Amino acid sequence: MVVADDHPGYLDALEYAIRNCPDLELAGAAADGAEALTLLRELKPTAAIIDQHLPKRLGVEVVSAAQQDGLPTRIVILSGEESGQLAFEAVQAGAAGVITKTATLPAICDVLVTVAQGGTVIGAELQAGLAEELRARSQPARPLLTGREIEVLRLVAAGESAPEIARIVFVSPSTVRTHIKNVFEKLGVSDRAAAVAEGMRRGLLE
Repeated sequence: MVVADDHPGYLDALEYAIRNCPDLELAGAAADGAEALTLLRELKPTAAIIDQHLPKRLGVEVVSAAQQDGLPTRIVILSGEESGQLAFEAVQAGAAGVITKTATLPAICDVLVTVAQGGTVIGAELQAGLAEELRARSQPARPLLTGREIEVLRLVAAGESAPEIARIVFVSPSTVRTHIKNVFEKLGVSDRAAAVAEGMRRGLLE
């Protein structure tokens, strides 16, 4: 078992808890992400618990690097915040568990035993946030501009006036001006030239 945390007192507490857990054996400890990854590569422990906010390398970055190296270690990410986004990123990177520092030391040891035995653990306080993050990411991305707004922007790029655009798309000039106003707001610009430039940058005029 490898542990990594940049707070000496908390790191000492983790080491003490693991040493006193009959189902776990402490192999090494690190105070930053780079050192943690070195220990994982050298020791190849069954499991590890790594704080997310480490100097040099974040916990999720250590997980990603360990995955790329094909290391066998199952890693639990430890966080001081209840972040659904972090839980998602950690699991996506390959973490076997994500818990917060509100967990008691005995509970953390139980998590590590579960993970070492092949299980996956998401702290109860993170589950709702993770579910919300998954729902948000599963929603199809909304297009920046509607089809009609893109059509109007293309005509603006071609140098057409509002009355001429209205004639081409069979709407009133006031409706065209509304479309143009919406395009400006969505693109964060204030004039036609800037709208065309931003539309080109975003690939809307290809």
